[in-house]
Amino acid sequence: MKIGVLGTGVVGKKIGAGLVKVGHEVKIGARSNAGMEQAKKWVGKNGERASAGTFAEAATFGELVLVAIVWTGCENAIKLAGPENFSGKVVIDVTNPVIYEEEGKCPRLALGCTDSAGEHVQRWLPDAKVVKAFNTVGHPHFINPDFPEGKPDMFICGNDSKAKEVVTGILESLGWPSVIDLGDITGARFMEPLAMLWIRYMFENNGFYNHAFKLLRK
Repeated sequence: MKIGVLGTGVVGKKIGAGLVKVGHEVKIGARSNAGMEQAKKWVGKNGERASAGTFAEAATFGELVLVAIVWTGCENAIKLAGPENFSGKVVIDVTNPVIYEEEGKCPRLALGCTDSAGEHVQRWLPDAKVVKAFNTVGHPHFINPDFPEGKPDMFICGNDSKAKEVVTGILESLGWPSVIDLGDITGARFMEPLAMLWIRYMFENNGFYNHAFKLLRK
């Protein structure tokens, strides 16, 4: 599959590299010249199935598109990419609506309870099939997560059942055997605070990021 990635930060590069390794063609999109330099370095490390371009080029290229942008720049990134370039496509939203107000301090959620970043992305891309995923775990564990207690769970949500099947297949190929569907895109209202719990624990434990969530059943 051809996959476009919006964002040259650690999140987009990590997932993009994992997707290349399992056989996908991935074009990573950059906003600026500095971002393009990062994208080119990423391409150099990931071989012939990896390429770089602008946000619009990545969105056009992808049969599926991953949105991995910091929240404060997300809407503008989608505008630059061109909402029409997402039409009919599955879009994986990885964003968390967090705002850092003081360096070194835990951020706060910009949205919660009655709205979410996932719902914003779906509204900005009304003709796309948005699925929220990857947002409740740190980037070191995006690919083949492995903990002493076993594999963590990946939570997803979205309005289109077939789109969620596609995303579930991708997640399984990246080493996530347990994918939990939380229903329509309003499920992001609960996934994003769960990510905030992950972040808060990290800040309260001196930057410790080797933790993840699992739903225990009896």
